[in-house]
Amino acid sequence: MLLLRGADSLSEAAKARLEKVFATDDPIGKLKAAWDVKEQVRTLLRTGSLEDAELAKEDLERLVKESDQPETTRLWRTLCRWWTEIEVLIVTGATTGKVEANNTSIKHIKRTGRGFVNSTNYTTRIMLRSAARTAVNFPLQ
Repeated sequence: MLLLRGADSLSEAAKARLEKVFATDDPIGKLKAAWDVKEQVRTLLRTGSLEDAELAKEDLERLVKESDQPETTRLWRTLCRWWTEIEVLIVTGATTGKVEANNTSIKHIKRTGRGFVNSTNYTTRIMLRSAARTAVNFPLQ
């Protein structure tokens, strides 16, 4: 779990443990290189301007080349393919998080319905669930 946490959220003790892991369990440095790539992706996604994002992208490219691992290379190619969408995220801060949450809720309703045979009832149940969530988020005055 230590490797999954962001560097900015690690306590001093956790940082020391992580350094110990890198020193003792990663003799050729592949784990550290992959962790550095992960941290640079986090840095890139937190940038507030396209100029900062371009600089972070250049640093990421350097780290990917230095790591010379198929996983990080594949990540780099994916990031390059999605760069236009990433730029939109950086400029607007807009994500598809709400849409994904709604899709998850609909899938949950479908699973708990155990196979609706009446599509009208299925649609009604989805709409009622959405209306109830909206009412909680926007109470009447």
